[in-house]
Amino acid sequence: MDNRDIARRLRETADLMEVAGEDSFRIRSYRKAADAIDAATVPLASLCDDPRRLLELPGIGKTMCGHIVELVGSGQLGLHQELLARFRPGMLELLQVSGLGPKTVALIWQTYNAGSLDEVEALAKAGKLRELPRMGAKAEEKILRGIAVHRELSGRYRRDQIAAVIELLRPVLSGAPGVTQLAFAGSYRRGKDTVGDLDIIASGPGFPQQGAGVVAAFLAAPRVDTVLAQGENKVSLRLQGDGLQVDLRLLPPESFGAALQYFTGSKQHNIHLRSRAQQLGLKLNEYGLLRDSDGVMIAGATEEDVYSALGLDYIAAELREDAGEIEAAASHSLPHLITQADIRGDVHMHTTASDGRASILEMAAAAADRGYQYICITDHSQALAMASGLDERRMLEHLAAIRRDEKEFQASHPGFRVFAGIEVDILSDGRLDMADEVLAQLDLVIGSIHSRFDQSSEDTTARILRAVGNPHLDLLGHPNGRLLLRREPYQYDFERILDACQAAGVAMEINASPERLDLNDVQARRCRERGIPIVINTDAHHPRHLDNIGYGIATARRAWLEAHDVLNTLPAELFLSRLRQ
Repeated sequence: MDNRDIARRLRETADLMEVAGEDSFRIRSYRKAADAIDAATVPLASLCDDPRRLLELPGIGKTMCGHIVELVGSGQLGLHQELLARFRPGMLELLQVSGLGPKTVALIWQTYNAGSLDEVEALAKAGKLRELPRMGAKAEEKILRGIAVHRELSGRYRRDQIAAVIELLRPVLSGAPGVTQLAFAGSYRRGKDTVGDLDIIASGPGFPQQGAGVVAAFLAAPRVDTVLAQGENKVSLRLQGDGLQVDLRLLPPESFGAALQYFTGSKQHNIHLRSRAQQLGLKLNEYGLLRDSDGVMIAGATEEDVYSALGLDYIAAELREDAGEIEAAASHSLPHLITQADIRGDVHMHTTASDGRASILEMAAAAADRGYQYICITDHSQALAMASGLDERRMLEHLAAIRRDEKEFQASHPGFRVFAGIEVDILSDGRLDMADEVLAQLDLVIGSIHSRFDQSSEDTTARILRAVGNPHLDLLGHPNGRLLLRREPYQYDFERILDACQAAGVAMEINASPERLDLNDVQARRCRERGIPIVINTDAHHPRHLDNIGYGIATARRAWLEAHDVLNTLPAELFLSRLRQ
């Protein structure tokens, strides 16, 4: 079990304990331990031979230490299994539905003995849930909506979950006998925010006939659960735990580029390409670009060869959605897409002053190690009490600490800037959760919604418009409020907000946290069309979270963004001057 799996199992246990009505302090200890495990920089499995090292982690006491050793050793946790047996396995799926927290699930269980998605959906459709205390028809409708969304998204995976699988499989497959080229394709390569399955292309001399070695390595890889299909050139299997389907395809070197293009997709992009090939008297498939008249292969070894033979500039994988990219490639007008190397700073991050896991200096050091020239510390404001948000007095003290630490850090990193900012809550009426005279002293003010996601579209629009009207707001943080596969975005009039941001000079954020990826690609492209600047941030709560910037870059590339569309590609002082203030 890796750290993510351990943390997930402890959180599930905490949720089941809350359904069971157990002691709240004990429940918090499981969630605190899960947070500590998420923040750990070493695999916990490597510490289990000497449990004393586990006890050195914050939030890990003797009980949690025992649980971790049990999970690593057997893959199961006795308490977790006991609770599942008591409530039925369907309870875990219920707890993933938006609008069904542990307290609500507990109430439904106690009243109706319902512990599965189907049972709760039937109760809601029969109007039974509205009869429960603190519920009502509106809550019942929200639960039905949440169940429908959950069913729609079931079998989808976040990009970081797929990245973890790739990290597991890459060394296994790249080192297998005969493999000379390996690529991970599909919607993951196109930068989609969620992925349904994983496509892998492997190539080597004599493949697929000579590919027995890579097939054997694939079947023996960690976490393999079920082999779904096995043929000469394709093997499909399902992984343990999350049930992800992974397909491995074997191609000869002369077909590798054509196969990579074909299995990267998208479907509509490929249909358009095949139509173009037909107009040129050619045929395009996963084996190559062939002359229709005699079957002679024109191109196939590389993707670049395939696109060039079709009279097109190379099209980056993230653009392949049949959204004008083929026409742009034909007219040599594709954008020069932003890359991770263009980013010069990360300006949304949290420290131990609120709910972060590292100090100001530790976050600065991590950013400098990644080649950045500046950061901005943006801890939470007081409305987010669960995150130890700052009131005015603490914010001014924190501001002084940031200025002091910047000078200390510059002694060893000349020129590096540590800006002082805040992620201030946009309250339900649109006011910002901090006095204007304090906000005026900061370098950057991010405004975000963290509560009252149930407001109507009209009320949410008015709420954001009022926030944008505050002269101290520089950036709208994670503007949709979505949590991928967990919480739907709140509803508002996006075009009206763009009008207001354009008039006021407020920028929009692409939050690179793989749980958010918010703005989405379609909205970010609309910002580009309207000339509204974008900032790509990681919302880091730990130094290693800075590595998530790549997920935000993928979203930006899908949105056709170039470096000049993104403010934090600018040097420090120019970045500051381009902000609203």
